[in-house]
Amino acid sequence: MASTITSGTLTVKVTEAIALNGTNMDATNTLTINAVNEINQRIVTIPPQDLRILYEFGTVIGPGKFIYADARYLRITNKDDTIVVNINICTASTNQWVSLTAGQSFISSLNGSQGVASGTVAGASLADITKITVQNPSLTLAVDIDCYVALT
Repeated sequence: MASTITSGTLTVKVTEAIALNGTNMDATNTLTINAVNEINQRIVTIPPQDLRILYEFGTVIGPGKFIYADARYLRITNKDDTIVVNINICTASTNQWVSLTAGQSFISSLNGSQGVASGTVAGASLADITKITVQNPSLTLAVDIDCYVALT
């Protein structure tokens, strides 16, 4: 049986709008990703002082696991109005932490070939992302995280 899903084009626009000293300094950047045939979007509530896996990547699909070579776009947004969360981007041997203040988003156009670099800046070696987790450092309050991934 053939799929009845018709792939589409994902358009992502990032817009900055500001006037400084009466001068417009706006900018809009657009990313277009063709042949998207799978979207996964969810809101995840992270309990206080907890670390949760948001995404896992590999070569086969599984519960909460995506094929890394098919991943084209990923966004994680901190939906809280106060709490800072920490995102951990992992490869098989390295990791990188990124803090997201309230309302901030982390965006990556994965395209199946990006990852966390190791080594010196002049000779970085990228490795595939294997897992992305989020940590809520709050002692008492839960945080909502908006997770979005597009795949071909």
